[in-house]
Amino acid sequence: MSPVTHALIGWLTANTAKLDRRERAAVVVAGVIPDLDGLGVIAEALTRGSERPLLWWSEYHHVLAHNLSFGLLTGAAAFLLAGRRWKTALLALASFHLHLLCDLAGSRSPDGFQWPIAYLWPFSGAWQWTWQGQWEVNAWQNIVATLIALAVTFYLAWRRGYSPLEMISPAADHRLVDVLRRRFPKREE
Repeated sequence: MSPVTHALIGWLTANTAKLDRRERAAVVVAGVIPDLDGLGVIAEALTRGSERPLLWWSEYHHVLAHNLSFGLLTGAAAFLLAGRRWKTALLALASFHLHLLCDLAGSRSPDGFQWPIAYLWPFSGAWQWTWQGQWEVNAWQNIVATLIALAVTFYLAWRRGYSPLEMISPAADHRLVDVLRRRFPKREE
């Protein structure tokens, strides 16, 4: 799945509990951070035609940061950064594992390669998650999941008064919420 979809799912996960801005951000980051091991694609692309290409993406994506050890590290970081430590850490772990499950469901490459998830790495390479029904990363299911996550995100932003933009720019966040509330005014009860 797209990192944008992972971020939206992380933000929705963060909004299942009463968290402050910083704690929500920690849960969102936990939902996106497994793709840190995908940054190897840059080195691989830059060295593709060289004598000794760096295969950092081909060899390490879904390995280095898509595992239980990295998830526990992510949860511990969320715990240390939060005021509501346990709640934030548990939601960060949930967000992290939702990322893994989403990748398990929908990250097959167009050539048919299924990215296995080495869940117990670095302690064991024996147990790797795969699913035969895994759809391609650009399949309609991922598009629908993104659109649903986006719709729920807009609804929550309208209802609660903050959006994922709060992590980047409070001014942009306020502007988005203002636009949503002017376009769809709340009904008088």
